[in-house]
Amino acid sequence: MAFDKLFSPIKIRGLELKNRVIMSGMGTHMTGMDSSEVNQRLIDYHVERAKGGVAMNTTEVCSVDPPSSPKGFMSISEDKYIPGLKKLCDAVHEAGGRMCVQLWQGSLAVGMDPAAEMLVVSDMPMSPEVTLPGITVERIQSVVEGYGKAAERAVKAGFDAIEFHCAHNYLPHSFLSAGINHRTDEYGGSFENRVKFPLQCIEAIRKNIPENMPLFMRVDCHDDFLPDGLTTEDIIAFCKMAKDKGVDVLNISRGNVLTAAVMYETPPVDLPNGFNVEKAARIRKETGMLVMPAGRINTPGYAEQILEEDKADLIVMARAQLADPEFCNKAKAGKLSSIKYCIGCDQGCYDYFVDLSKPHISCLRNPAVGEEGQCRLVKAEKPKKVLIAGGGMAGLEAADILLKRGHVPVIYEKEGCLGGQMLLAGVAPRKADTAMAAEMAAKNAEDCGIEIHLNTEVTPEIILSSGADEVIVAIGAEPLIPNINGIKESYVTNAHAVLKNKEHHSGKIVVIGGGLVGLEVAEFLKKSDNDVTVVEMLEEVGKDLGEMRKIAVNMAIAEAGIKTMVKTKCLEIQDHKVLVEEDGKETALDADLVVIAVGAKSRSTKAIEEICEKEGIPYHVVGDAVKARRALNAIHEAFAIAREI
Repeated sequence: MAFDKLFSPIKIRGLELKNRVIMSGMGTHMTGMDSSEVNQRLIDYHVERAKGGVAMNTTEVCSVDPPSSPKGFMSISEDKYIPGLKKLCDAVHEAGGRMCVQLWQGSLAVGMDPAAEMLVVSDMPMSPEVTLPGITVERIQSVVEGYGKAAERAVKAGFDAIEFHCAHNYLPHSFLSAGINHRTDEYGGSFENRVKFPLQCIEAIRKNIPENMPLFMRVDCHDDFLPDGLTTEDIIAFCKMAKDKGVDVLNISRGNVLTAAVMYETPPVDLPNGFNVEKAARIRKETGMLVMPAGRINTPGYAEQILEEDKADLIVMARAQLADPEFCNKAKAGKLSSIKYCIGCDQGCYDYFVDLSKPHISCLRNPAVGEEGQCRLVKAEKPKKVLIAGGGMAGLEAADILLKRGHVPVIYEKEGCLGGQMLLAGVAPRKADTAMAAEMAAKNAEDCGIEIHLNTEVTPEIILSSGADEVIVAIGAEPLIPNINGIKESYVTNAHAVLKNKEHHSGKIVVIGGGLVGLEVAEFLKKSDNDVTVVEMLEEVGKDLGEMRKIAVNMAIAEAGIKTMVKTKCLEIQDHKVLVEEDGKETALDADLVVIAVGAKSRSTKAIEEICEKEGIPYHVVGDAVKARRALNAIHEAFAIAREI
């Protein structure tokens, strides 16, 4: 497939873009949590994507107002930031890319830095004792001026375009939405009053940039879960006004941090691909403006389809660039199986972002995110034959990196296909992208000519006869089966077996374990005539899920009518009943099927280790074979070992 529309050029005012793929802004914390300055890490990150063929990179949110500029985020609020920003722009230009800066006043989001002034649109109770006062009119004007001065600095730094962030509960969006704005002065109440602040910001930006410089605006297509929130009709009316003030392109997004709608900002796999596309198409038609929808557009085929159907002019593919900075080059060359596709897991991009113990964001599919300068692959001085035990995602990652470095990887997999736990996870509801990514990784190994042995468990004899110079053990984990009475009854199975065999059952079903796997298998087994109950010992279900996935999965569990019992212990299974204890009280749950989903344990690597030690063959155990954890950990460990061999 040629993807002719996706890779066709477009001109916006004086800016020529070589294709329609835009890497929109994503928080990275790559400045470091005690700085807002551009550093080499951030430059390397952006340059890698520019080299990979994306039409234009966008910075993460970039503060415009000094007192409310939080550390840990980029800033353009003072002249001292211009040299670093210029260095970034120059480097991206040299790599053949274009650079856009996203101008931002973060309102509540600046709270990650206690020293930053938190500006809110109107009085906001934070606790029974504390209410944040609404921003004063004088401060409103100073922030507007801040946008203008920031735009002037952006021109000096050499940016090709500017994006005004007017979404996601940040200050401009907070003024715009009646669901957030409860002011009673000239900036609140009527729609005409609520649009004043964002329009003043746009005017200040436009006044300080050249006529031929494009102005983008990120805007929510509507408000979710907010009483009196913005409708799509409101957005269309506002965007028409913004167009008159000089906005050229609309980046159509969604979400706010006040409600469960926060999941739309960094959408997990649970949300449909392109969930903003139809709204974007309507806004495009009714405003006559260029639009680029964001939200889980992760394959070149789908991006091409959106353009062919005339629903957009550009496509936001941001996390696709995290997963694979070579996404555009590979897609244009037709090397689709070699692309490492974003699966919407949120493990590295969001979960690492909010975990301040992590230095910066990462990506399950790409361990080099934020480490581009340190993780460049170096050809091996002496090629080795490396036996890889296990063809799951860790084994496939190791094989891919080893091959690129000039080694000869050989994969042995005990099952009849590659992909491991990720392929299995793709059977769960709403996780087709997970299965697709695993299938494409397996196909890439085949396309690259890697020697693959399926239905072959690695034994000492295989290692001895293989002629391997080194061994990577990535055999993963297996279901943990608790030692309770009745566990071997015929109507008792485990979650992996259900998903592997894609078996649907009917009747009363009890799932023991309310972590990620337990909830997914509960959804898989839920039918209109099924009664599914999840039993969990901890105080909540989904405790091992990241925040965005937890919101989406809990909503799906509630909508499906699946019952959950927390702080509940399974005592035994007998006579098609599960005896549980909740708050010191024993209850018997009827069960036509019992599914065990209490976790996983590492498969034994003892035999492999012993033969390697006996024969003096270097070996490395990675991923769940060390300890059952997230897929991100397994892939990152495999990547690290493959770089070192």
